[in-house]
Amino acid sequence: MRNLTLAVFLALAVHGAEPAWKAGVARVNITPREPIWLAGYAARTKPSEGVLMDIWAKALALEDAAGSTSVLVSAEILGFSREMSDYVAQRVRERYGVPRERLILAATHTHSGPVTGNLLQPAYPLDDAQRDIIRRYTARFLDQVVEVVGRAIADLAPARLDFEQGLAGFAVNRRRVGARYRPGPVDQDVPVLAVRSPEGRLRAVVFGYACHTTVLADYVVNGDYAGFAQEAIEKEYPGATALFLLNCGADANPLPRRSVELARMYGQILAAAVREVLNGKMKPVEGPLRVAFEYVDLPFQDPPSRHDLTGRLQDKDAMHRRWATLMLEQLDRDGRLPDRYPYPVQVWQFGPGLTLIVLAGEVVVDYSLLFKARYGWDTTWVAGYSNDVFAYIPSRRVLEEGGYEAGGAMIAYGQPAPFRPEVEQLVAATVEALVARVRGARSR
Repeated sequence: MRNLTLAVFLALAVHGAEPAWKAGVARVNITPREPIWLAGYAARTKPSEGVLMDIWAKALALEDAAGSTSVLVSAEILGFSREMSDYVAQRVRERYGVPRERLILAATHTHSGPVTGNLLQPAYPLDDAQRDIIRRYTARFLDQVVEVVGRAIADLAPARLDFEQGLAGFAVNRRRVGARYRPGPVDQDVPVLAVRSPEGRLRAVVFGYACHTTVLADYVVNGDYAGFAQEAIEKEYPGATALFLLNCGADANPLPRRSVELARMYGQILAAAVREVLNGKMKPVEGPLRVAFEYVDLPFQDPPSRHDLTGRLQDKDAMHRRWATLMLEQLDRDGRLPDRYPYPVQVWQFGPGLTLIVLAGEVVVDYSLLFKARYGWDTTWVAGYSNDVFAYIPSRRVLEEGGYEAGGAMIAYGQPAPFRPEVEQLVAATVEALVARVRGARSR
């Protein structure tokens, strides 16, 4: 005990008289208990057939010196829908007093996790029995997320935060597959946020990468390369919890792929990049944690007519038929199809340094490169797949090029039409306003 007290005293002497942060960590096993349809691929024809590795929801709670509590959740699912996020956010506010802007709900976007909510509804040939299983799983999962947030808050203890970035090189811009003339931008940075006790013990590490979690495409539950990376980090640092954020990797795939060996190898590569950062010189992260959250309406192009939709009911592709049925149901219920979507944008500003920009949907790499160039390559982290995964978020470049990310994926997501060209400008203007707010405002 005396040695531990001395270690804490020396740590505080080096890093300041009193830790600027408190941190708490918790996890919950969200592995399905029964066969369930796996999310992400329209080509699957049956439910899951086993478990390669358990999947988890993990929470990191942070309290700054002003006493404001914020929570980051990383869950090994394809994504949170708007309805799922609203439910969790309301429960978290009611039970723990954490406001919406201080809660991040991020998905690792594994394509080997269970279908949740109504995500990608037209993509799956579900029967009533499978829909019931998905409803049961989703209800249990959402309660588990609320629970894990509470346990992370209960775990709050003095901590110090450090940040730095590494690099990993297995992401490939997938839009060049079959079209090599297209530009191939990627973001291969590996941002790392380390959470340590005052005496230096690693308690948690949050890390990110901009690449689809799509190495595997079979019928076995797993976290894909991101799951293997988290597993490797936690094995190397016993007692630490690893949380993954998928950055702007909507147009990037891990290539080559389609084997467990490759998924494990990419996970080890990513874990090695994190290890290199953790073992190197990292920059202390100061407080307070200033936050902002806002919706911006992203406009759709003109929707199809009822006549067009009725004709699509005879489409040879079953997913297109399911999409047309869904659109017609919306027309009958609401009298019109939506012409815009409320898009959530979130920014966390850690002291004068680290800026975490959190975007919804499947965000293409252009946004990450744009915001890092605008707000600082060394101190800006741009995450996607958070709070609401409802569509791809193309840049103007991608919209002009066309293809799956520009509009084809809207069918699988059950949206009425592609976005209009001004989508990038609207997202960028909202981010700019929120960054200005958190960099200039007092802690909320």
